[in-house]
Amino acid sequence: MDAMEQKMLEFFDRNYERLKLEGGHALTEDIKAQAKLQVVLYWRKLKDLADKISDAEVRIALPNQKTPKGRTFSIEGVVDIVREGDVNQMYDIKTHDLAYIQHNKELYEEQLNVYAHVWQELRKNKLDLTAVISTSVPQSLRDAMRSGNAVRIEKEFQSWNPVIPIAIHQDKVAKTIDSFAEVVDKIEDGVFPCPSISDLKQKVTGNEIFATNVCRNCDGRFSCEVYREYARGAGKGKAADFMKYFEPSVDGNEQEDWLEANANF
Repeated sequence: MDAMEQKMLEFFDRNYERLKLEGGHALTEDIKAQAKLQVVLYWRKLKDLADKISDAEVRIALPNQKTPKGRTFSIEGVVDIVREGDVNQMYDIKTHDLAYIQHNKELYEEQLNVYAHVWQELRKNKLDLTAVISTSVPQSLRDAMRSGNAVRIEKEFQSWNPVIPIAIHQDKVAKTIDSFAEVVDKIEDGVFPCPSISDLKQKVTGNEIFATNVCRNCDGRFSCEVYREYARGAGKGKAADFMKYFEPSVDGNEQEDWLEANANF
């Protein structure tokens, strides 16, 4: 670990302690270790790109939009800009899983198209490329690091590409803004319909369904009728099996990560 990585981990610990005091919440040692690993690997993979950042955390805003019911709202986001000669690039950093982003690129296209619209049409800045950066470490790389096999680790590290180019379609901006406007009205009116059972069973990545990828990370699943119905069906009515659907889902790899991270505590 070089001096820069050491300094980054010092900043991590300092910020963590400050946030813990401000919020009153602490991380378990395994989660904290995973977060540190993510920071270091992210830096090692993208330090060349990071060095090229011309404008960091640029706030993008599209104010004074109107919903179908006449409510006023604004669309805001934060991006990083890289300027290399005559080429301008916009990056949006996400903590989302790489496979999920690749499988649902249209969702990110909608958001970045609006940001590109603001950057080009309202700010009158040239833009040549938009992309999403996934900060999540792929499971294949985690598995390789757990194995301790240097050749396998290097292979997985080199094949990992967290930058996903996103196409710019300015003709879709108006439709996206209208979609945001409809969501604002639903939120303000308290309309929060649950997805259907069939929606929960739909694949959102190559190997994960909605119930696993989304519901297990939703605190509302404890009182969601649709999720309860799904869980009863998946649990075949057995009380012992049923309860696991109301606990955070942990697969074999995650459980092994947790055990290794907490072995000394």
